[in-house]
Amino acid sequence: MSAFENKEGQTVPSVSWPTRVGDDWVTVTSDEIFKGRTVALFSLPGAFTPTCSSTHLPRYNELAKVFADNGVDEIVCVSVNDTFVMNAWAADQECENIRMIPDGNGEFTEGMGLLVDKADLGFGKRSWRYSMLVKDGVVDKMFIEPQKPGDPFEVSDADTMLEYINPNAEKPQSIAVVTKPGCPFCQKAKADLKDAGLEFEEVLMGRDATLTTLRAMSGRETVPQVFIGGKHIGGSEELADYLKA
Repeated sequence: MSAFENKEGQTVPSVSWPTRVGDDWVTVTSDEIFKGRTVALFSLPGAFTPTCSSTHLPRYNELAKVFADNGVDEIVCVSVNDTFVMNAWAADQECENIRMIPDGNGEFTEGMGLLVDKADLGFGKRSWRYSMLVKDGVVDKMFIEPQKPGDPFEVSDADTMLEYINPNAEKPQSIAVVTKPGCPFCQKAKADLKDAGLEFEEVLMGRDATLTTLRAMSGRETVPQVFIGGKHIGGSEELADYLKA
């Protein structure tokens, strides 16, 4: 594998992508995405693949508001997959803060000099993993994964990109709230978090977790149970006290 060229200071490739929106075909152009805008883009080997689904995509989605607060107009995920695969992956990941671009023919990826052969995995031509910050169609910064065997994931992550954009950016704490339908105390806990401007993930009993899970995590059997930054806060009253502190 030859060395990848860093494209900083160069214009991104001019391409068109056929995308599927509902029952309609909609063509999206690179000019539409990049012209006059600041875009954080990350590209990866394939939808539904382990690292992409477990870490790369979710963390960009989680930090989307922080990126926006620091001047990024949009976060874009590119993969050499067709639009139906990308749409299915987006639905599976619930990545509402990310624009998914299906570079099915690999034209954009090839133009970036990062189209690689993964025939040994049965993938065919795919993108090498990388990220970049693009300002008005010009690459401002690139983070290209090192050329190692396998699928290295060391520098194209969301935190590295945010560190470049603003080393002092304040990242939100990870918050999870275990709830069940019809629980007024759960509603109060969620309302208190929203009033405090805190985003959270809801873990619904019966769908996302069982009583065994709740007991193992918190040592309790009642809801809500709130977890912030790896710490068990407790129920709605304990959350209220925590937010007042």
